[in-house]
Amino acid sequence: MEWLLNNWLGLSVPIIVFIASIVVSIWLRKRLFNYLERVLSQIRWEEKKTFLDKTKTPFLQWCIILGAYISIQLSPLPLSLKIFFGKILSSFFILSLTWIIIILLEKILHIYLKKMDLFPSNTTTIIINGLKVAFLVVAILIMLDLWGMPITPFIFILFIIIFFAVFTARDEIINIFSGFELARNSLIKTGNYLKLESGEEGYIIEITKTNMHIKTLDGKILLIPNSRMLRSVVTIISKPLKQATQPFRFYTRLHLKELTGLKATNIYELVDILKKVDDAVIYYHTHNFIEEFQYLTPQPANDFALWVSDALGDQVLGEKLSNIDTFEFSTIGALRERIIDVIQDEVAKRKDINNAPYGREFHFIRSISAIVPTSYVTHDLREFIEMLKLVSLDTLYFHIFESRLRLHKGVNDFSIWINDCLGEKALADEIAVLDPYTYTLEGLRSMIISIIEKHLEREYAVG
Repeated sequence: MEWLLNNWLGLSVPIIVFIASIVVSIWLRKRLFNYLERVLSQIRWEEKKTFLDKTKTPFLQWCIILGAYISIQLSPLPLSLKIFFGKILSSFFILSLTWIIIILLEKILHIYLKKMDLFPSNTTTIIINGLKVAFLVVAILIMLDLWGMPITPFIFILFIIIFFAVFTARDEIINIFSGFELARNSLIKTGNYLKLESGEEGYIIEITKTNMHIKTLDGKILLIPNSRMLRSVVTIISKPLKQATQPFRFYTRLHLKELTGLKATNIYELVDILKKVDDAVIYYHTHNFIEEFQYLTPQPANDFALWVSDALGDQVLGEKLSNIDTFEFSTIGALRERIIDVIQDEVAKRKDINNAPYGREFHFIRSISAIVPTSYVTHDLREFIEMLKLVSLDTLYFHIFESRLRLHKGVNDFSIWINDCLGEKALADEIAVLDPYTYTLEGLRSMIISIIEKHLEREYAVG
C-alpha cells in the first residue's frame, strides 16, 4: 500500500494512456475503415470486402498493442521489465501481422491464380503453401533476432532440412517444375487425347503438381510423371472427337457345323446338289472356309475349288472356281449361281468326267450360327480402335464377312456405322473398298486400325 501511495501518479498515467489508446483505437478504426470503404467502392476490386473484413479486427488489436507498449514505457517499472514486456508485445504484433498476411495471401492469390489459369489447381496450392511457409519463416527469424537469440544456427538447421528435403524429393521437385513448364506452355490440357512415343495413349483426366493422369479407353488409369512428358515426343489431339449418334456394339457368333448327309463324287453330282441345298451350306463352303484358312495368304477361294483341284485332279476347273471373287457378290444366291455357271460351262466342253477316289467325296456341311453381343461398346473412333484391338477373330469375321453377305447388308458393319453414325463418309468408303479376301484376319484388323489412325492424325492431331 505504501508503494502504491508513493507511485500512484506513475501508475495512473500509464493506465489512463492505455484506456485512452483503446478509445482512440476504436474511433480511429471506425474513421479509417469508413474512409477505406468509400475509396475502395470507387474501384473495381472484387477482393476489397475480404481485405476489409480480415483487417478490421487485427487493426484494433495492433492499436491496443501499441497503447500497451506506450503505457509500459511510461510506467515506473524497472527498465529490464519494460524491455521484457516490450518484446512480448512486439512478438504478439509480429505473429498477428504474419497471420493476417498469410490469410490474405491465401485467399487473394487463390482467386487470382485460378482466374489467370496459369497452373493446375494442385500446383496453385503448392505455390500458395510455399509462400505461406516463407512468410512464417521470416517472422520466426525476426522474433529470434528480437529476443537476442542467434539466428545463424537456425538458418543452418533450416538449410540442412531443405537440402535433405530436396535430395529425397528430387524426382518430385523435377516433376513439379516440369508441371510449371507444361502449364506455362498450355499445350496439354485436361480433356486432350494424347499418344506418347512409348505407346501409352488416352484422355487426360487430371494434371497434378507431379503427374498427369491418363485414362485409357479400356478404363485403366496411367500416371505419367510430368518430367517424362517434357522429354517425350507426344501427339496431342485437342480437337474433340466426333461422338456417334448411336454407339457401336461388337457382336460375335458361336459357330456349329452340321453334316447334311449329302455328298458328291463328281462334277455332275456337285452341280445337282448345289442347286438344292440352302444358303447356309453355300455359306459354309465359301465364307466359313475362308475363315478356317484365314492364316493363309493368298487364301484359297472356296471349298469347291480345293476339292475339284485335289480330289478330281481338274486343275483347269479348279483354277476357274478359284478366280470367283466372293467379295463381289452381295447375296449367297448370286454366288451360288456364279459357281454353278462356271462348272456347267466347263462341263459342256468335255466328254469324260472324273470321279473322286473312294473316301474323298465332297461332303456338304451346313453352317449354324448363334449371334451373341459382346461387352465392347464404342462411341467414337478412338474407342473403336482400342476395342478393335481386343475383340476376337470371330467378332471381326462376323462384322466384315457375315454382316455383308449372309445378313445381306452389302457392306461391312464398320463402314455402315462410321458413315451413318459418325458422318465420316470418306473413311467409311476407304474401309469398304478393302478386299478382305487378300488379307488374313489379323492383317485385316491391322489394316483397318492403320486407316483409322491415319485419319485421326490427319483430322485431329495438333502437336
